[in-house]
Parts: sequence; structure tokens; C-alpha cells
Amino acid sequence: MTSPEHPGAPGCPVAHGGGLPGGLPVGVPLTPLYGPAVAEDPHGLYARLRERYGPVAPIELEPGVEAWLVLGYAELLELTRNEALFSKDSRRWRVPAEGRLAADSRLLPMTAWRPTLLNLDGAEHQRLRAAVSDTLAQIDHRQLRGTTEAAANGLIDGWGPDGTADLVTQYARRLPLLVFTQLVGLPVESGPRVVELISHFVDSSAQSQRAGLEFQALLVDLVRRRRAAPSADLTSWLLAHPAGLTDEEAVHHLVVLMVAGNETSINWTGNTLRLLLTDRRFRATLTGGRLTVSDALEEVLWRDPPTQNFPGRWATGDTVLGGQYISAGDMLVLGLAAANADPAAQGVSAAAQGSLGGNRAHLAWGAGRHVCPAQHPARIIVETAVETLLHRLPDLQLAVPPSELAWRPSPWSRALTALPVLYSAFTPPRPPAPERPAWTPPPNPEPAPSPSDSTPSAATSTARTPDSARPAPRSWWSSLAGWWSGR
Repeated sequence: MTSPEHPGAPGCPVAHGGGLPGGLPVGVPLTPLYGPAVAEDPHGLYARLRERYGPVAPIELEPGVEAWLVLGYAELLELTRNEALFSKDSRRWRVPAEGRLAADSRLLPMTAWRPTLLNLDGAEHQRLRAAVSDTLAQIDHRQLRGTTEAAANGLIDGWGPDGTADLVTQYARRLPLLVFTQLVGLPVESGPRVVELISHFVDSSAQSQRAGLEFQALLVDLVRRRRAAPSADLTSWLLAHPAGLTDEEAVHHLVVLMVAGNETSINWTGNTLRLLLTDRRFRATLTGGRLTVSDALEEVLWRDPPTQNFPGRWATGDTVLGGQYISAGDMLVLGLAAANADPAAQGVSAAAQGSLGGNRAHLAWGAGRHVCPAQHPARIIVETAVETLLHRLPDLQLAVPPSELAWRPSPWSRALTALPVLYSAFTPPRPPAPERPAWTPPPNPEPAPSPSDSTPSAATSTARTPDSARPAPRSWWSSLAGWWSGR
């Protein structure tokens, strides 16, 4: 088997020169889904692929490794809903079976088979998904919002008086880990290292395999400790689930939770803040009250979803999708950003006008039985992060021209490397809401009122629960944020 010949210019389509059995035919141009093109102008790349090939396009994931990118909205729905033809089991992939995936391939952390809900179909997938979904459902949303707000305020308070900050490195990349380390029960001081490790294997960097192994080792230790001494955290709840996960299964699913929840929250926060700072229409409709933060987050999921592509599905037999002949063992990549931009799904005018805020028909979370299970906690974290920042720093301005913003070179994530801003002053954090006393009848009750008289409402006649007020003072979080910032 011969490898494709690559021209010197990165991002140029190249003709496949192999005589590969099945899969992409000889002579098909393969467009790299890596390098500058996918980082700097992915939307332009997807548009060119759609124009040339239609809803399913041949691509290259790394030199000599071919795949299909599903660009069409309808085709992506068909792909994700037809488990019989398109399996999640990456052991079906022809490339490693034929010895064409290098032992040190950067794709391995994102494509290697593991005993998780991401890599299984049928009843076993349903068993593991139930364990993850039920575990996530135990998160107290009020507490999660309060924890996130407190952590956000602690980070903002640590920025100092000079009126400058980087909303990616000092906010979006730190905030979710402050929350997720607490959720899963990891030591808080491990947060910065966990961010670095996740970034390596999500970006398919040169250190991706080493980072994946080190991250897994952290979680192996956590599972052993929680198996011996359970606590009130996601790890303990996952181990106690009736599905009876083994330690190995628990470790792999913690990887899924940490990557899906943390990486999504980081990128979603950063992409929302970028849009606020670079799109006047978007910011005016949000600050003017014509768009809620929740609607704004939906528009970002349409325009720049935090995961732009996701691996993958593997064909169980020869078939046709989007006019392309797919062979058994071929890999198909979910083009989430490309499918959202499909004119057949949303209309060119709607995309141009940005009128998608209230529409949740996007595919940013995937579709079918494998739709992302961590989307609700991620939404709470991101919504709270954006609301808190806008309250504290209402006059945020971008510190550099928008054209100077750079994106991480990842085929999977859509994430900025930095988002430098200027601001003039802090707005103090919201004070805790005062406790309202429970309603009690007057000492000398009058005769029973007539129906026309006013009566105490149900809301005032019930005592508040202890956790219904705003979070307590934030000294602990402020100290933690200061330690993280090196103060």
C-alpha cells in the first residue's frame, strides 16, 4: 500500500494514491482536516467541501488516514440514528486493522476503543448511558449555579487594578475546572494540570497520548479512593449506580464526563464572549433585552459550536450516504458545525441575520441515542459564567482587532487561544438576598375574611429552605482563585 503524496502547501487537497481495499477509491482528492485551514477558517473549508462534494466529503485526518466528513444536516441525522449501519464501535475501523495507524498517532486518544457509552451500541450502551445520565441528574442545579457564580467572582476579583484580562486563559479555561474538580471529587490543586492534559489530547497534539495516560492515572487513583471511602460527588454516585460499573468502566466514564463537560464549557464560554465583543448586533440585542443569555448561548451553538467535529461512526457494511459510496470499516466524522451551517437546514437569510437564538434544532450536541449527556450541567456553568462577567464588567472591550484572535489548531474543538480585553472598573458582586421571615398569623386574628379580601400568598406562607439564598461569602473561592493566579 502506498501513502498519499502531499504537496508542500498545507491544507491543499491531495489525491489518494493507495490501492486500498474498499473505502475511498483511488484518485479521490483528500482534504486535510488538520493544520491552518481547519483552525483559521473552518466555515470556509466546510463551504468549499460542500460545494465540491455535496453533503459527505472525503477528508484526511492525518497523513495517510482517510475518512468521510458528514456536512449535511439531514445526512448527519441519518448517520446518528441508524445504529445498524453506522456503529460507534471503533474496533470496526479498517485503518488500524490494516496496520495503517501509527502506534504514536495523535488520533488515538479520540478514536481508540474504550468500554464507554461513546464506543458501544445496543443494550450495553443503554446500561452505561443510564449510569452516566442518572449520575448527572443527582447534581443540585441551584448549588451548581451558586458554586459557579462564586468561583467566577473569585477569578474576576483576582485580576488586579490595571483593567486588562485574558478571558480565555484567566476565565473560560479556569472556571469550569474549578467547578468540575469539585463535582468529581478531584483535589482542587490538580485543576491546572488537568486543563493542560485535556487540551493536549482534544487538540490531537504531539503530546496527546502521554497526556491521555497521565489523565487516566489521576482518575484511577480517584476511583480507588472513592471505592474505599464514598463521598457526595459524581465519582461516588457513578460507582454506586445499580448498573454496577467496574473500576475500569468508572475511570473511562469519568474521562468522558470531564472532557465532554469541561472542554465544552470552556469553548462555549469563550465563543460566546468573543461574539459579544466582535458582533455589534449580537451584543446590542443581548444588552438591550431583546435576547436572553440563554438565547445567546443557543445562537453560539449554531454559529460556532464548542465541538466542531466529532469522531465518529464506522460503517458496518457497504452503503450509500449523501451520494457517496461508503465501504464497510470506513470512518465517518460528525461535522457538527458544518451541518448547522447547511443552507437546507436553516436558510441562508436566517444565518446571515443571526436569527437563530431561540432555535434549539442545532446539532451541537449530536443526535440520536448518543446525544451528549452533559449538556445541562454545561449550560448552567456557561450561562452563569457569562451572566456574572457581564454584571461585573459591563464595559468590556476587545483589546486587539478581531482579526488578530487566534484559534487552537484542533480538528475537533472550536476554541480561541486567547481573548484579551479592557475594562474600566469592577461592579461589586451581587449581595446575598435577604432572608424573608416565614409568614405567621397575627396575634389576634380577625374574623375570617371574605373572598374579596386579600390573603397571604402561598409563596409568603412557606419558610425558605436553608439553601435558597445567594451563596455565602466567597472568601474560600477568592483564596483559591488567588492561589490559581499565583498571588
